[in-house]
Amino acid sequence: MSTLTGTLGHALLGVLAEGPRTGYGLVRHLAQSIAYTWPASHSQVYPELAKLREAGLIREGAAAPRGGRVYELTDAGLDEVRRWLRETEPSRTVRDEASLRLFFLWLLAPEEAEAYLRGEAERARATLAQLEAIAAQRDPDSPKTRAYRVALELGLRTTKARLAWARSALTASARPRA
Repeated sequence: MSTLTGTLGHALLGVLAEGPRTGYGLVRHLAQSIAYTWPASHSQVYPELAKLREAGLIREGAAAPRGGRVYELTDAGLDEVRRWLRETEPSRTVRDEASLRLFFLWLLAPEEAEAYLRGEAERARATLAQLEAIAAQRDPDSPKTRAYRVALELGLRTTKARLAWARSALTASARPRA
């Protein structure tokens, strides 16, 4: 990974490769697309934008309404996001607090553990509904939309698998205790 920026920085560079955006526009775009994979808060995005600007990977463009700033990708920024895609191995480490808690459900009463698993199933159902709504949208064919569709397909499949797992876990947790 570049010493200039981290994963969020590279995600911002990738979004800005689509075209200039305000900080608010970046936060909104992240929340509507990448957040299923790499969530980022308002308080994380703006400091990262400042780092990218200081590193010469983005610049401020034309002024936005209401005093906002428009950010544009520089040639160095485009080179950097392409370098990141080509030359670095992504981290495969996943930190998932919801899954971590599964190891400790035995500390709860059976009905509490089952309630937790029902909640996981419901969250998976809700996420799946959101992803299916996105999948139903018809976007013009382009390299960008094909890439987004590939990512969406991964999200759909993993969410369906998580929902199937939650249903199976509920069935297993309902078995009589030996």
